[in-house]
Amino acid sequence: MDIPAIGDAEELSCDVLVIGGGTAGTMAALTAAERGARVLLLEKAHVRHSGALAMGMDGVNNAVVPGRAEPDDYVAEITRANDGIVDQSTVRQTATRGFAMVQRLESYGVKFEKDEHGEYAVRQVHRSGSYVLPMPEGKDVKKVLYRQLRRREMRERIRIENRVMPVRVLTSPEDGRAIGAAAFNTRTGAFVTVRAGAVVLATGPCGRLGLPASGYLYGTYENPTNAGDGYAMAYHAGAALTGIECFQINPLIKDYNGPACAYVANPFGGYQVNRHGERFVDSDYWSGQMMAEFAAELASDRGPVYLKLSHLPEESVASLESILHTTERPTRGTFHAGRGHDYRTHDIEMHISEIGLCGGHSASGVRVDDHARTTVPRLYAAGDLASVPHNYMIGAFVFGDLAGGDAARYTAYEGALPADQLAAAHELIYRPLRNPEGPPQPQVEYKLRRFVNDYVAPPKTGAKLSLAVAAFDRMSGEIAEMGARTAHELMRCAEVSFIRDCAEMAARSSLARTESRWGLYHERLDHPERDDTGWLHHLDLRKSASGAMEFTARPVEPYLVPVDGFAPAGGAERHLGEVELVQVATAGPREAAPAARAQASGAPGGAGGADGPDAVSAPARGSASSPRILELLSLAEESPDLAALAPYLADPDPAVRAAAVAALGETVPAGAGPALAARLADAAPAVRAAAAAALRELVEVLPGGPELGAGLRAALAVPDPAVRSAALEALRALRLGDAELYAASLADADPEVRIHAVRALVSVDAVPELAAAAADPAREVRVAVAKGLASVHAPAPAPLDPLLADADPLVRGAALGALASVGCPGGYARTAVAALADAAWQVRAGAAAGLSAAAPDAAVPALAKALADANADVRKAAVLALLAHRDTPEARAALATAVSDPDADVRAYAGRAAV
Repeated sequence: MDIPAIGDAEELSCDVLVIGGGTAGTMAALTAAERGARVLLLEKAHVRHSGALAMGMDGVNNAVVPGRAEPDDYVAEITRANDGIVDQSTVRQTATRGFAMVQRLESYGVKFEKDEHGEYAVRQVHRSGSYVLPMPEGKDVKKVLYRQLRRREMRERIRIENRVMPVRVLTSPEDGRAIGAAAFNTRTGAFVTVRAGAVVLATGPCGRLGLPASGYLYGTYENPTNAGDGYAMAYHAGAALTGIECFQINPLIKDYNGPACAYVANPFGGYQVNRHGERFVDSDYWSGQMMAEFAAELASDRGPVYLKLSHLPEESVASLESILHTTERPTRGTFHAGRGHDYRTHDIEMHISEIGLCGGHSASGVRVDDHARTTVPRLYAAGDLASVPHNYMIGAFVFGDLAGGDAARYTAYEGALPADQLAAAHELIYRPLRNPEGPPQPQVEYKLRRFVNDYVAPPKTGAKLSLAVAAFDRMSGEIAEMGARTAHELMRCAEVSFIRDCAEMAARSSLARTESRWGLYHERLDHPERDDTGWLHHLDLRKSASGAMEFTARPVEPYLVPVDGFAPAGGAERHLGEVELVQVATAGPREAAPAARAQASGAPGGAGGADGPDAVSAPARGSASSPRILELLSLAEESPDLAALAPYLADPDPAVRAAAVAALGETVPAGAGPALAARLADAAPAVRAAAAAALRELVEVLPGGPELGAGLRAALAVPDPAVRSAALEALRALRLGDAELYAASLADADPEVRIHAVRALVSVDAVPELAAAAADPAREVRVAVAKGLASVHAPAPAPLDPLLADADPLVRGAALGALASVGCPGGYARTAVAALADAAWQVRAGAAAGLSAAAPDAAVPALAKALADANADVRKAAVLALLAHRDTPEARAALATAVSDPDADVRAYAGRAAV
């Protein structure tokens, strides 16, 4: 197709623009029209069949029915489930307005289950209250709503445009308020612009974030059309989003990726069990802690996990079948039948879904107040897109109603639509047409979402999340190069850009919150504890004026309903700025190439000596097409347990053992850690190398039990230094060693092993043992000691004394630089000032850095002189040190002279003095 000109756009006008025709959007449109507004409802599919509600609903999870539950109790439940990070004013809207919404829906023709006396048949699933209201005919909900939209009086005020996909909310250049949207027709490709008095975003969650285990792009737990459109549109419009680090993760049917439906089955007597038939869920079903328990059970020797139904009587099973095989997902019965399974004889194996972003089922979404207003004037958000924790279907209806009612106050924008915003939206939509042979959308999206699975899914670490950010940055270019030929392909390409935006938000938000909270939803292995003192805050993100993603820690407001264990006091926001990535790789020019390293064990000049007659250098002896290896490769496809891999790990052929170790590292069955540790003592170097590599790769996800600790300790006696290094690294990362153990490795013959020992000693703050290593014969070890002494929790300058007098300039430079962290009092400051005249630039740079911690009267004059150093890195270090003293006039005057330095870094850092 041809690219349409911006000037040929079809322009639409309305008072209230509703984007998304699902649960919240439909209600927003109805309410706004009832209040007299001219409404335009845009839906990228067709409203009759769109949204998560299109297939129906089997029940309401959060019905606060008078006489069965109290609004305050519900607010307290959601507060506890969300670990205290809640704006109770928004949750209370669902609690107090939900029952009226049930009655409104009932007046439309939606059926809710009632008992023999005509009372709502609310059932208890959560341990602390009765909130679940079944909907036996819930498959027809969307049909009923569509019927309301098409009533004569509604048709006069609501214009529906199906197959029109917005990509950007337009905002006023004068005051930033929402004034419309830029969109395109997903069938004809025509460019569409909308001017509006207010905009309601109701596009659902970002369900297409993580990749399902099947690898099928659209086989998601959530509605696969929900690609994070609204998250990205709100972000680019300048709205704040919050809780994006709190992921949605659900229990589901293994291999089917559909909900296991405990909410439906539990009232009938179904429940979750492990393979021994034991119930194991301690926490309530609202919470991410329940998912953490679920994940732990799956990973234990008590897995798999099942939804147990086979003990139920025939009438209960038949009732469940009538619900689960119709309203929930009609293909479910076919799936079970294809496996020869019947609920009467087979319980349902369960697993865990891919990650997604969803306010309605966790807490990730656009920040809204108790009237669905975002932080952008006249922009609203409702439904799973909005951050109203555990809002579910009733909450989506409630906030759709609130948004529509409030937005109806405004009339259509009459000014000119911003040309720059229209041009940017036009480019986003149509650029794939200029490159029809470019990478296809399915290929690019698969790669993007695999990165999400690899680096963003919990358990999280700073290193993996930083790799994710780098990957998503790279993929911006790949997304820009995608090719398309049809309007439908343009829609899919735009969705990939939304998914990428959401993936970056998820990774950066997860980096910014340096604690663990919400169970599995935000489990940080490098910050494993919950920190209410520092983090009883909402984490808000927004797009800065420079286009960067920046963060604010917003204190939780004092509660309307007191909740034991949490006492938010409100207060001022804490601006965090851009998130700092964890350094996971370094690169850069060298003044001289490093000396070639001698080969490892068994090679001439290497450490460790020969490995005996069975030793085999890589590639290991044996053919890659050996029948045993082919058997193993086939077995690995089935995710075998450790017992199945054990014969291959003990095979006489080292090539088979190496392949078995690789399979073990790939599949990671229970017990993988101790098994890998045992292979560190293998006779063949290739097997040992594979085991060491696997341990390094998996160290952040392996459970650090005593058996693994014992295996790693035993590996410290293996002659291969690469094994000893890997063992120390794993012991440190898993917190399985102590100062005595690590200090013993300071006597190792290999310098690399001794460096790992130094790092391990730092992890346990073993200052005396570190100080003893200051006499190590290897320069690189002494440098590591200097840096390590600056990294312990209670650093002091005295242990650096021998390193400050070291004969090697790199060691002296590292020791002087360490003074910046440990302190640079009196005599140390004089030493640093004298070192600014050293012949080695590394020493001068270290001295300048150390003076950042010295008294200003001693440091500033010397640093000012260092701004004339011939070496740019010395000048840069001097500028950074002067910034620490910028409260003094002398330091500010010196920095003012550096803003014209010939080196760009020096100029840039000097310019920060004015910030």
